[in-house]
Amino acid sequence: MKLTSQAVALALTLFAAAAGATVAHAADLPTFKLEMNDGKLNPTRIEVPAGQRIKIEVHNIGKGAAEFESVQLRKEKVLAPGADSFVVIAPLDPGEYKFFDDFHQSAQGVIVAK
Repeated sequence: MKLTSQAVALALTLFAAAAGATVAHAADLPTFKLEMNDGKLNPTRIEVPAGQRIKIEVHNIGKGAAEFESVQLRKEKVLAPGADSFVVIAPLDPGEYKFFDDFHQSAQGVIVAK
């Protein structure tokens, strides 16, 4: 099947629009902040609304690397010292979801969806 240049242009335009919509939606999500500091988490408990996508902004304010990880949520994000990033989490059922700093196993926290 041979695609015309118009078909390719239309496909690229639709793809760009969909990507832009995803970015715009991420900015509108309820956002929660988490600081990671060489084995310490602040806060260790994050309460979020159940049934709704959320964004967690992760800030590594420590001198070493940190990794936000949740096996239950299937999320992980490695941050260099001083780095900022975020994770978007799909709507959660009410309950508790553990997370931790994979580089500092004693640093453990919980996301509570209500």
